[in-house]
Amino acid sequence: MHIEVEKTLPSLSQKLFRADQVRNHEAKAAEQSFCSLYGLMQRAGKALYGHALTLAPSAEHFLILAGNGNNAGDGYICGLLALQAGKHVTLCAVDPERVLTGDAQQAQVAFIAAGGEVEEFTANQLKRNDIVIDALLGTGLKGSISPEFAAIIDAVNNADLPVLSVDVPSGINADTGVSLGRCIQADMTVTFVGIKQGLVTATGKQASGKLVFEDLEIGLAFSELCPTNTQLLQLNRFTGLAPRQVNSHKGRFGRLLCVGGNAGMSGAIRLAGEAALRSGTGLVKVYAHTDSRIQICAGRPELMVICDGLQAALEWANCVVIGPGLGQDEWALKTFSMVIQYCHKYDVPIVIDADALNLLPKHATAFTSDQCVITPHSGEAGRLLESTIEEVESNRFVSARLLAQKYNATCILKGAGTIIDDGTQTWVCEHGNPGMATAGMGDVLSGIVGAMFAQRINKTDAAKYSVCIHGHAADIIAAEYGERGMLASDLFPQLRRLINQ
Repeated sequence: MHIEVEKTLPSLSQKLFRADQVRNHEAKAAEQSFCSLYGLMQRAGKALYGHALTLAPSAEHFLILAGNGNNAGDGYICGLLALQAGKHVTLCAVDPERVLTGDAQQAQVAFIAAGGEVEEFTANQLKRNDIVIDALLGTGLKGSISPEFAAIIDAVNNADLPVLSVDVPSGINADTGVSLGRCIQADMTVTFVGIKQGLVTATGKQASGKLVFEDLEIGLAFSELCPTNTQLLQLNRFTGLAPRQVNSHKGRFGRLLCVGGNAGMSGAIRLAGEAALRSGTGLVKVYAHTDSRIQICAGRPELMVICDGLQAALEWANCVVIGPGLGQDEWALKTFSMVIQYCHKYDVPIVIDADALNLLPKHATAFTSDQCVITPHSGEAGRLLESTIEEVESNRFVSARLLAQKYNATCILKGAGTIIDDGTQTWVCEHGNPGMATAGMGDVLSGIVGAMFAQRINKTDAAKYSVCIHGHAADIIAAEYGERGMLASDLFPQLRRLINQ
């Protein structure tokens, strides 16, 4: 049993970069590609204009909002091309009297020479245009935005116009995806040279709208100059599970033990167990509280439910999932301690989720395993790192890396743009939607990861593949029925279909 993560080596369109990586290497990449920086700006402006017509094909009146940096220069070139195409262009600078420098100044001069004018922004201008080009703030923004930029951003977000952002939606930190007080809510973002990692997670994922990448014809040189250990992840990157042999039997496809289901919390462990079955595990045993046995058995008779004999069950299993519905009472503590000690001693693959994550910090110094996956959301991550949700969300990339290193695990940091980190490399899943913000979704994910682990896929590939099929299954359901009202158990038919592709 195996999966191959990459059918081919990841292309530049599948790689993610910090803003400083792009800034530090784009000039050299342009030089090696026989292109000046102003020529690069011209290419960016041309790409913007083309995508603006894709976003608003009938647009005749363009409103371009320009700041003071190279993003503004891209906007001026876009405006120049729109003028040359016979469009009406209103270009508003935050500070119309400010003299720009470098390539941005050259772009501004070219725009004015073609008959363009630079005006001061007023909200009424939003009523007279068909599309907004957001070239206000670029990738260098770190602190809170100023009041004059905030006022423009608020006005744009309150207007009913399509918005195209240049490189990054204004107000978004390009490295973390965090909103710096205010941010443009774009319908499309065209990002250049390298995809900025903040555009695919946290608020950046929402604010970017449709994300479009343009390498401006310097991609090959840039890739050679700037390696990265952060990638985008889609299900089509995987070849999937190997075909089963004709003489297969259930014992060949894993023996997974799911531990949880305290009194009154039977649903979570049942979801995890069924997800594992639907993901191809041959045998799934559930260790649960006595009071939960009937509910789990009645819901899914294929699950083998036990309420005693945990030691024997651990010896039987080749992988363990612990946490869904576990609770934190005396029964939970005793169960957790026994499982953790056993998996530590015998290096049994383990997926730690939900309540087990809340108990883990007390045992972190005693538990080490090379076969561990943890699946926290931001609240659980905060407790694991002894910090807050806000601190975790302020830099999800750093938080995932710290968790992976602290617990010697592959970390799945759930949320908008789920991050997988193994301590040295990072992946961000493109699949998933807000309909997944409902009870039981995390339990289903832990069951899928356990299923892959039990089928002897290494921990990092198991995590990556599981997050992708989980999110893609939810996307299929959302596309057919909508996001609201999605249940965790709705994913099962799609999981089964995807796991067989």
